[in-house]
Amino acid sequence: MRIARFSTGEGVAFGVVEGAQGEEFVSRIAGHPFGAVQFTGERYPLAEVRLVTPMLPSKVVAVGRNYAAHAAELGNEVPEQPLIFLKPSTSVIGPGEAIAYPHKLTERVDYEGELAVVIGRLCREVPAERAHEVIFGYTCANDVTARDLQQADGQWTRAKGFDTFCPLGPWIQTELDPADLAITTTVNGELRQTARTSQLVHGIPQLIAHITDVMTLIPGDVILTGTPEGVGPLADGDEVSVGIEGIGTLTNRVVPRD
Repeated sequence: MRIARFSTGEGVAFGVVEGAQGEEFVSRIAGHPFGAVQFTGERYPLAEVRLVTPMLPSKVVAVGRNYAAHAAELGNEVPEQPLIFLKPSTSVIGPGEAIAYPHKLTERVDYEGELAVVIGRLCREVPAERAHEVIFGYTCANDVTARDLQQADGQWTRAKGFDTFCPLGPWIQTELDPADLAITTTVNGELRQTARTSQLVHGIPQLIAHITDVMTLIPGDVILTGTPEGVGPLADGDEVSVGIEGIGTLTNRVVPRD
């Protein structure tokens, strides 16, 4: 099931995306998608609504250096335990929204295509073997990073935390096996990243166990599972797309920040 948040111009609602490619429509659901889904009977052609970020998380927990080749391309070792950091909720944007390049503060902004996990239950200290019980679904993510600030600061809050630096979408796929999915990133149609989620150093169950040993996750929180090799810079006007097998494609354009 593909759960989307969408706007018709009269407010934002949740819906289920259905139909064949090119003929999709959104069936509106009542309230929030956690729990039983109840349809309202309202349907809209997908082309006539605006998709927004599929979830408004209280926090985004991201994982660094979780593909060995990516760690190597930046001259880093693969961490023995998951290397986690936070991106603020204010960094989240949806499909089609602009990534704002803060030129006054950074000279290099990179894309990082990733598989994102959306949490569906309040949880803490979740054993790896029960991690599937707290997952609501999966979506595409772009962990946009001010690379020069990351290197200068040593810790990553500023580099990862700018407004618009966490695109998510286009929707949440709730019925998916994430073990071996193809993931790609393109910039202006040119392939820049390609990998499979089977190459993750620390798998999703291990990530959830590790993170929930530290902090409580609540419904709607998002985990970014790491980016493969091939990261690189973005420029004003670039169109960057993250595609994940079984989910879809998240596309955003880069604009200068005012």
